[in-house]
Amino acid sequence: MAVGLPELAAEYKSTDGTRRYLLKLEDGRTVETVLMPEESPQGKRDTICISSQVGCPVNCQFCLTALMGLERNLTAGEIVGQVLFVMRAHQISTATDRLNIVMMGMGEPLLNLPNVTKAARILTDPAGVGLSEKRITLSTAGIVPKIAELGLEPVRPKLAISLNASNEEQRRELMPITRKYSLQDLLNACREYPLRPWEKLTFEYVLLKGVNDSDADARRVVKLLANLNAKVNLIALNPGPGIAFETPEAERVHAFQAILRRAMPCFVRKPRGRDIFAACGQLKRQGAGLRIRD
Repeated sequence: MAVGLPELAAEYKSTDGTRRYLLKLEDGRTVETVLMPEESPQGKRDTICISSQVGCPVNCQFCLTALMGLERNLTAGEIVGQVLFVMRAHQISTATDRLNIVMMGMGEPLLNLPNVTKAARILTDPAGVGLSEKRITLSTAGIVPKIAELGLEPVRPKLAISLNASNEEQRRELMPITRKYSLQDLLNACREYPLRPWEKLTFEYVLLKGVNDSDADARRVVKLLANLNAKVNLIALNPGPGIAFETPEAERVHAFQAILRRAMPCFVRKPRGRDIFAACGQLKRQGAGLRIRD
């Protein structure tokens, strides 16, 4: 196999500065990678959202990527290659810049665990990319046996769990993976997960208007996550063609957050790149936006 970075197939730029890259692999298949630059009081910070598979087999009902199905796993080199491509394109250096990597693009990372953990070792190796494990996060829909396997890895990303429902029935409808790995089994795996001293579990919750965003849902989430060392990221649905759900109003999102905040840290994730289909759950090789020509 040839050694090198993926090729640029298309590039889209959001009004908020987010860049969505369609990257061509050696076999002609394509994956999506997103750069989210951010200015804060602490200075500039870049986050690169990378894919672990071409497509995704998990079939979450509110996610555009699920409509693709699974084409294949990525190699460790293809996973790391996305990071290197974006770093080179934007002159990002781990020696001088604050960089975060989130494995939240196309695919279910835990269904490609050997390549994902190998990529994590390369990304954290001082002779490789040189990132801290604290700067890498892996998001899973809840592949219970693989969560335990990940916990045994000496070098591993932080773990984020896509919860998205407040009870078993609701989660089974939204995330068919629950039919194989129940919500209770998932929570048991989370309780047994060996967190490092500096680490919290992150639970991600996509809010769907009139489906899982009520005050009662929020109170049930508090009970589900009781006694876990965790925080919650709320994501108001990022809409797209073929998705049968609506985005809740900001007031509903903040009311949901207020209930959770009484029990645990809870944050509302600001949508990035919605206008170019670069936001969470929107990656499906859409031809939105304008191609950037340098």
